[in-house]
Amino acid sequence: MAGHSHWAGIKHKKAAVDAKRGKIWSKIAKAIIVAAKTGGGDVNFNGRLRLAVDAAKAAGMPKDNITRAIKRGTGEIGGAAFEEVVYEGYGPGGVAILCDVLTDNRNRTTAEIRKCFDLHGGKLGSAGCVAWMFETKGLFVMDASKVSEEKLMEAALEAGAEDIKREGERYVVTCEPSAFSAVNEALNAADIPCESGEITRLAKDYVDLDAETARKVLKLMEVLDDHDDVQNVSSNFNIPDEVMAELSAS
Repeated sequence: MAGHSHWAGIKHKKAAVDAKRGKIWSKIAKAIIVAAKTGGGDVNFNGRLRLAVDAAKAAGMPKDNITRAIKRGTGEIGGAAFEEVVYEGYGPGGVAILCDVLTDNRNRTTAEIRKCFDLHGGKLGSAGCVAWMFETKGLFVMDASKVSEEKLMEAALEAGAEDIKREGERYVVTCEPSAFSAVNEALNAADIPCESGEITRLAKDYVDLDAETARKVLKLMEVLDDHDDVQNVSSNFNIPDEVMAELSAS
């Protein structure tokens, strides 16, 4: 899972820039709209909506924005209708890439995602070509210097976390999607700060990259993640520590 934690760390830094441009709020608002549309506007009876609202709060999204997005989803106020699409493909070095997308124009988005792959050494594939390589999990990443392993284990494991790993300067906590809210609440209650927390796709196996390929893969991942319609990007790459050190130094 080292490759994913590297990407999660990069996304965390990138999110600070995206937040200033309103990109994070825009993406979360779409997730809230779709969740409310499919499961209703009450977070107590709609687990997916609750996760989206939790993400909105973690990103500092104002309460009015959250309420407005829920109302758009339930049809109380008008707005564009969004469709869920999963794009699958291959990046440099043959790594598998999955993009979870919410779009109001599938044809436009498909063309744009295909162009992202083509311009950065990848290839958009057919449905099902790489999805079998992944499983859906809750993922939390936190700075290891800001929490003790004992405190983290006590809070996370009691709330239903499956695994806790130390990866370099970070702890990575994984859980089943159904336990995400409980683990998130337990970490908040224990005052354990998270760099990121999300429901995402984790690869079952990973592909090690050299420095040159890693640069290309990370560039493609960043371009895809920066697309307005893309909610989440997952891949099965792993960047060995010595390669990561080389990238950081360059």
